[in-house]
Amino acid sequence: MSRLKGNIAENKAVEFLKQKGFTIIEQNYYAKKMGEIDIIATKGDVYHFVEVKSGTSYDAIYNITPSKLHKLIKSIYYYLKVKNLDVKFCIDAIIVYDNKIDLIENITL
Repeated sequence: MSRLKGNIAENKAVEFLKQKGFTIIEQNYYAKKMGEIDIIATKGDVYHFVEVKSGTSYDAIYNITPSKLHKLIKSIYYYLKVKNLDVKFCIDAIIVYDNKIDLIENITL
């Protein structure tokens, strides 16, 4: 995904989350040598670490590979340690299509 296309998808995802009652904490959080967290949001007392993908079909979810998920998990633990947080959290995915957005909550392998 090109950076411009990624930015557009992430901005759509942020607006979607806000409409669903999420509070956006950070975007594009970079954990040194580990990876990037696209969106960090909260809803209630739960932190949501969100990976954003865009595509023309549901197959875009398959771009979240085991390797990508492993890096994301390491980045999340780094974030929690740096911010000194002991909170409930989950990993979500948002798939942005041309006319539709899907939120897939609590993704795991």
